[in-house]
Amino acid sequence: MSRAMAEPESRGLLSRHDLRRPGTSILVRTIHVLVLVGVVIAGAGPLAWLAFASLNTTQEVLRDPFAVWFHADEWSNYTAAFGTIDIGRYLLNTVVFAVGACIANLIVSTSAAYVIAVLRPRWGGVLSGAILATLFLPGIVSLVPLYLTVLDLPPFGVNLQNTYWAAWLPAAANAFSILIMVGFFRSLPRELIEAARLDGAGNLRMLWSIVLPLSRPILGVVALLSIIAAWKDYLWPSLVLADASVQPISVALPIVGKITDLSVFLAALFLATIVPVVLFMVFSKQILSGVGASSGLKD
Repeated sequence: MSRAMAEPESRGLLSRHDLRRPGTSILVRTIHVLVLVGVVIAGAGPLAWLAFASLNTTQEVLRDPFAVWFHADEWSNYTAAFGTIDIGRYLLNTVVFAVGACIANLIVSTSAAYVIAVLRPRWGGVLSGAILATLFLPGIVSLVPLYLTVLDLPPFGVNLQNTYWAAWLPAAANAFSILIMVGFFRSLPRELIEAARLDGAGNLRMLWSIVLPLSRPILGVVALLSIIAAWKDYLWPSLVLADASVQPISVALPIVGKITDLSVFLAALFLATIVPVVLFMVFSKQILSGVGASSGLKD
């Protein structure tokens, strides 16, 4: 029996016979190219415009916003962004905020997922269901309780406002990160866990020596997603980080933009935008492979 007879042809709008026709083939490829160009323009167009607009003067941007592509040579806008706005300090604050939120998220997510998916206590299903239920709660509902907790942290009675702990601790409890790590941990070979237990390895030893090395793809995904989420977060940092000396760039830019020249503000805005975009482009393969991974072992 031939391969064509063994494997039935997949059905679609056009059959293989239709695609062999010259006119149909050209039309399909043209549509593919147009769709691709449209997606690129919609996705990269605003960022490209921002990059060129940041290299123009304020008068040129306001006079003709669509002519910024032809005379982009005002590199002094970036110098002014670091000098006038002090964009470097805000970028550093954002890095501290994002890295701290990432570490806190990894610690909490890994610990919770390890208990639910690997240790599997009797009450693991209840904990997993409770975590899943939090995904259905609007974030605005927990805003006031979180803020009151930051103002008076029980049981210590400490005020965490204007400290990075106020931004890191809420970012640590991320139900989505926990659930995707639970799914990954459950796909790990159970034989390795049982063999480690027979060899006398404790729970912490199994986590450090077996689970974490096998979970590098999903750990990278969770870390990168948490960094990007923290980088673009505005509402919560604006509430708990009112002091300008600790504000991330997402909070500082709307404030300084009111008193800054437009061209300099666009340069600062481009610097704030390009970092998460570059991170995603560099690690996009790891993100897709980590989310779609069904096993902790590489082929």
